[in-house]
Parts: sequence; C-alpha cells; structure tokens
Amino acid sequence: MRDTLPAMYDLINKAEWRSHEHCVAKLLPCLKDAVYEAEDLLDEFTWYEKKVQVEGNASQSPFTDFFHIVIEGSFDEVNDVQSRLDHLSSMLDNLGLHGIAQRFDKLVRPETTSLPNETKIFGRAKELKQVLGLLGVPTCPKRKRTTSSIDASTRTSTKSRISSLPVLVIAGIGGVGKTTLAQHVCNHPRVRSHFDLIIWICVSDDFDVKRLTKEVIQSCTKKEGANDNLNSLQHALSNHVNNKRLLIVLDDMWDDSLKENGQCWKRFCAPFRNVQEGSMILVTTRCPNVTEGVRTMEHVIVEGLKDGVFWNFFKLCAFGSESSDNDPELERIGQRILPKLKGSPLAAKTLGRMLKMDLQASHWNSIVESELWELKQKETDILPALRLSYMYLPFYLKQCFAFCAVYPKDYKFEKACLAEIWVAEGFVEPQGGVPIQDICYQYFEDLVARSFFQKVNGRYVIHDLLHDMAQKVSEHDCFILQNKSDFDKVPQNVRHLYILPSSEFDEPNLLRLCKYTKLRTLICKINLGKRTCFVMDH
Repeated sequence: MRDTLPAMYDLINKAEWRSHEHCVAKLLPCLKDAVYEAEDLLDEFTWYEKKVQVEGNASQSPFTDFFHIVIEGSFDEVNDVQSRLDHLSSMLDNLGLHGIAQRFDKLVRPETTSLPNETKIFGRAKELKQVLGLLGVPTCPKRKRTTSSIDASTRTSTKSRISSLPVLVIAGIGGVGKTTLAQHVCNHPRVRSHFDLIIWICVSDDFDVKRLTKEVIQSCTKKEGANDNLNSLQHALSNHVNNKRLLIVLDDMWDDSLKENGQCWKRFCAPFRNVQEGSMILVTTRCPNVTEGVRTMEHVIVEGLKDGVFWNFFKLCAFGSESSDNDPELERIGQRILPKLKGSPLAAKTLGRMLKMDLQASHWNSIVESELWELKQKETDILPALRLSYMYLPFYLKQCFAFCAVYPKDYKFEKACLAEIWVAEGFVEPQGGVPIQDICYQYFEDLVARSFFQKVNGRYVIHDLLHDMAQKVSEHDCFILQNKSDFDKVPQNVRHLYILPSSEFDEPNLLRLCKYTKLRTLICKINLGKRTCFVMDH
C-alpha cells in the first residue's frame, strides 16, 4: 500500500486536469476517498510501530496488534482498500487518464484573439490610459504612412534599432478582465496608427518556442511557416520584423514560459533584436512569477471593478441592458448578489447567465442563498477559470491550499499556526535534514508568491473568489457548519469540519457529528465549557 500511494497521488493530479469531463468528475472523489482510507490505515499502522518503540518491546512486531484489531475477522480492511484503489485506477486507465499530458483543454481555455467580444469596456479608463502611456503611444495619432521598400531602407538609417524588446505586463487574477483590456488596447486608434504591426498570440500553458515563432511569422506574412527548423524559422522571423515598429501581445502566459531557467523566454525574444525603437511586448498573466520574470518596467495591475460601474455591468449581464426600467424586486435581489462577485467581470457574466434563464424572484433568491461554489457552472465560467491557477500547483501545494477551504471567508491566517496544522495533516514531505517548519514556511511563501494568499496587516487572507474555488475543489472533503440546517449538507465522507459559533448548536446537534467517522480535523469555535468533554468523548 505504501508503494501504491505515490502513483495514486499522481493519478489524482491527472484526474483534476480532466475534472471538467463528467465521467472523471464522478470518479475523482471516489479515488480521493480510497486514497485517504489507505493513508488512515498506514497512519494507524505507524501508531502501532510507535507503541512498540515506546514500550521497548523489541521482540513484539507492530503487525501483531494491527492484525488482530484491523485485519482479522470477516472484513479485511487493508485488502478492501487496495482492491478499491486497483479498481478505480483501472477505470481511469480505460478513460485514457494514465497517459494524459497535463495541459489545459481547449474547452476550458478557449483561444483568444485581438478582437474584443464586448464593444464597450467598463471602468478601465485609468488602466487604459496607464497602458497607453507605458507603450509610449503619442497623445495625437498620426496618419500612418504607406511603407515602400525604399522608404524602409531610408528609415533604417534615421531610426535607431533596439537590442532587446521592452516588456509591459498586465497582471491580475483569473476572470478580472486582463485579456479584455489588452484587446481594447490593440484596437485603440492611437495604438493602431503608432505601430507598423500588431501581433496577437494566445500562449496559454504551452510555451513552445517553435509554435510561437511560427504563429508570429504567420501574423507577419499571412502564410503558415512551412519550415520546421527553429534556426531557419528564427532567421526568417528576424527578416520579417527588421526595422518595423512592433507590438507583440502574448496573452495568458503561465509559469512554463520561464522553464529552463528563463532560456526559453530568451530564445523566443532573440529574433526581435533588429526591430525599430518604440517596439514593445505586452504580456497578460495571472502568475506573479511571470510578471517578475519578464517585465522590464512598471507593470499594470487589474483589479475588480468598482461598485457603481460593476452594478451597470452586472445589469447588462443579468437583464441584457444597463437601463433602470428593470423589475425593481429583481434589482433589489441583484444588489444582494453583487458582494459575492468581488467586482469580477467573469463572475458577473457567470451569475448573469444563470439569472437571465429565469426572471422569477424565487429563482433569483435561490441563487442569493446558495454559495457560489454550489452553483453548476460551465467550463469557461468563473470557478473553472480560477481553478486553472490551482491546477498549475504541484500536488503537495494543492493539498495545502485545498485544506484552507475548511476555514471561513475572511479568516486571518498566521503562517506559523497554519504550518503546524499542515504538518499534523501529513501534507509536508521531509527533505533530508531541513527542519520541517522551514519546509512548511517555504510552502506558504510559494502560495503567497502565486497570489493564493494576500498579506493584510501582518496576517494573510484568501481572496473571496479563490476561497469559493478552494471550496469547490474540496467540496467532498471540507465543510463549514454555520447553522443547524447545514447538517443536512455535510458530505458523508467529510474529512475536515469547521463549526462556527451559533446559538443553534447544542449537545444533541453536535452529537450528530458522531456519524462522520472519517473526520481528521474538527475545529470548533464554540465555547462548550464543561460540555466539551461530553461532546468530544462521543
């Protein structure tokens, strides 16, 4: 079983990349449950090993007690769990999961273009002005001259060329509107008249230098690059862009653009050394590592839309119009939904689509009363879009972050306290002689660097929409009890439970927890006083 588990962790990781597929989504919680059962058995066996050590009874095998208590009898729990793991592994193998390349499916991450889906951009005047200023675009657009070959050769002597392209980054979390802003920049009259050539490349999570070089050539020549030799492709690209003022937009860049210690990025940029001064690369990314790894100037941060503008955008999504002659009752309900969305345009589109389907107050109220993570969403909606950031985490960081869903929204995390709990949960892998606390702190800082935690007054919080995403990815494992009615929603195989203070909770209520026999964590924020032992003993 110990030998089996690493392969099962890898299988969970692969299944999460395909969790938008119905069959995989149904099997994933079953696989996780079987893996947790195996971990529990191994943990129990470790306890018997420690018992033998403490008692100093070298002649006794830890397996003896374990065998009599866990295995002997009509039900062999170890064999049962191993059989479940084998069966689920086989089923997922039949779905083609074992050989899967961990890349975003086009259904989940559709290709973007420079043409905006929306004709109007909401509340981004400040960011648009900032980007235009950093791109060096003149305030008054000049009419673009037609360029003949003679004209081009004349310009070579009069316009200086640059040794490396400046890089401007537009950064922000998923669904906040980075791509939309970049599209409106590309289509701005001042930008179109300033640059000889505007090239849009949708990068996503496949930073393949040869593919990207071919796509840039195709944008320059309107013909597909036939050659498959990178050297030839780069020389051809260098000739095509020679002495032109370029704007290259690299949309949706991820951490793999920095692979090979940044050599891939440098290789991609190599053909642009003879472009005209004033040329730029514009990158959109949600990854802080990419921002710091490629930018050559101040970056532009895109955050949620402000309340007034966001309400107009939300009305457009939910009613199809920004006008004020909508149903007043529905508008009142809509105002209550708004705080859930934290100014995210994609969240507004997601909820707007759901609300638009049924303009009845009962339907709208049911959405108000639901958690965002409980609502069924399409592949390109807000939580699947945010989930992509989670997918890119190494497995050990996925475990650590998903566990944080057991804490309520706006919870103030302390690094040292959370690190201790991660160790107790078994999420932290020892690394030789490195103190376990140092490893935990590194895990935490890695999540901060990827924007999963935000520092506020010396402590850390998780953005509300990322918290919704965490609750979605751990919906079978973590649960928060807020009131008595929540007992009906607790997953049967729940592992981590947080009980918020409520006058509705008393001893009979809390004794209902006894049926959750797989609990690993119980955080109870109620002062039970003398009743604590009574409840905990059960």
